Amino acid sequence: MEQDVRLTAWVRGRVQGVGFRWFTRARALEIGRLTGFASNLGDGRVQIVAEGPRDHCERLLDWLRTGDTPGRVDGVTEIWDTFRGGYRDFDIR
Repeated sequence: MEQDVRLTAWVRGRVQGVGFRWFTRARALEIGRLTGFASNLGDGRVQIVAEGPRDHCERLLDWLRTGDTPGRVDGVTEIWDTFRGGYRDFDIR
């Protein structure tokens, strides 16, 4: 059985004011078994924290990088960490 992980990603580009967080949440729910959040940062980036099976987190990360997102993604930086829990679902903050 695959172990759950935590993915934190920071997305830069034109990703605020274009529905990016909403679409990220919808994609996370479509992938399934992911909890966490998408949040706007003061510097114009969006931060995404996703917890769940690693392959599900990788699918979300791949989607963030494909360009099939609202707005314009100029780059994505991510870190992987151990699963912490504490999220009930995938929220927009």
